[in-house]
Amino acid sequence: MTLSVADQLELSGLVHRYAGYVDSRRFDDVAELFTANAELILPKPPEHLEPCVRHNGHAGVLDAMTALAGVTRTHHGILGEFYTGGAPTSADVATGSITGVAHHWIDNGGQITDHVWYLRYSDVYRRTDQGWRIAVRTLSIDAIETRPARQVRS
Repeated sequence: MTLSVADQLELSGLVHRYAGYVDSRRFDDVAELFTANAELILPKPPEHLEPCVRHNGHAGVLDAMTALAGVTRTHHGILGEFYTGGAPTSADVATGSITGVAHHWIDNGGQITDHVWYLRYSDVYRRTDQGWRIAVRTLSIDAIETRPARQVRS
């Protein structure tokens, strides 16, 4: 099923809000972008770049965000995105494929390192009374690049 332009724009806004809320450390707002029974499936870098850790519901999403406690700052950029509607009987379901780059700056005693993730999100969205929400988000990392950084705004 083809999604309307309005649905595609709403889904794109949802994806960009996720990135912006993570970078702003608005983790409660991040959790609200998910359905109540959502599943967030993440890798365990640097050992595992494929998704292997499951977090369920809003509490699970908040728990997953605690991994950013040791990160000085993040910066997510969406590079590509496309959305597909569900079957004709599932007008309230859509999928998305998102590519992006996420910088994770970590200050270790004055030595700042930028851990750059080249990533992919495979998403399932559901239309709710509050609009489109993420029902399943699966993160895969294609590559990690590590490089020094001079200064990071705290």
